[in-house]
Amino acid sequence: MERRRLGNSPVEVTTLAFGGAAIGGLYAPVPEVDATAAVRRAQERGIGYFDTAPHYGTGRSEHLLGTALTGEYVLSTKVGRLLVPLEPGEPPEDKGFADPPPYKRVWDWSADGIRRSLEESLKRLGVDHVDILYLHDPDDHEEEVYATAYPALAALREEGVVRAIGAGMNQTAMLTRFVERLDLDVVLCAGRYTLLDRSAEEDLLPACLRRGTSVVIGGAYNSGLLAGGTTYNYEPAPPELLDRVAGLERVCAEHGVPLRAAALRFALRHPAVASVLVGCRSVAEVDDNTTLFETDIPEALWEAL
Repeated sequence: MERRRLGNSPVEVTTLAFGGAAIGGLYAPVPEVDATAAVRRAQERGIGYFDTAPHYGTGRSEHLLGTALTGEYVLSTKVGRLLVPLEPGEPPEDKGFADPPPYKRVWDWSADGIRRSLEESLKRLGVDHVDILYLHDPDDHEEEVYATAYPALAALREEGVVRAIGAGMNQTAMLTRFVERLDLDVVLCAGRYTLLDRSAEEDLLPACLRRGTSVVIGGAYNSGLLAGGTTYNYEPAPPELLDRVAGLERVCAEHGVPLRAAALRFALRHPAVASVLVGCRSVAEVDDNTTLFETDIPEALWEAL
């Protein structure tokens, strides 16, 4: 599988990456045996970049990923949320993850919080380092990023504790400001550069080209709508979007290509994009997504789309 370098960092990632939210129990629980089998099958199929976060199942994704990975790989996790044990009788948080461990998420963008978050992630992962460290969802904490979180992240890179740094969000405006104001190797942008939503073309992607910052794209299926589902950005899709998807499916069918294959490969046509993340919770999903990703797509289809 092709590899691409992240910015000016020494890190190279495979163009298809394994997103760890699903094995953390997003929407439905995943048994450890299934999660382990999925991760190892991904490695067998040539996927060499794996992404996770404390947020995914309050640490469960990190634990499962760290247990399953073998050999050589590129690994990323995220900071910004600390995991704190629940008080007696305190209910688990409803954040979309099934059967979560007994922890709650607490925002902490201080320098000490960033380092503590990484240290705790390394323990859950069972490793002594990660390759890439992202600021995770700082939508309501922009000034804290400038004041404390980014300096802490940059110091970790300078010390050689991590090899690349970035930020991961579901929006482009703040990511663009980060790219323009900070020295980031990579940004992870979910759902904003897809066959249905190309808003990242307006601000983020041009800024990344100017600054030499790489982009990892998540949410290529727009939370399921481009993969046969009926949700868009985690909410029921409006009729006009369902009509657009039906039109995309017709165009793809005329060229003998599944819509999901086009959805996975679309973002990689942009020179700033290094990798596309896809969440997999089973061996079957790994095989399905990898086979789709490897589908030959004629240039005529891109022109038609």
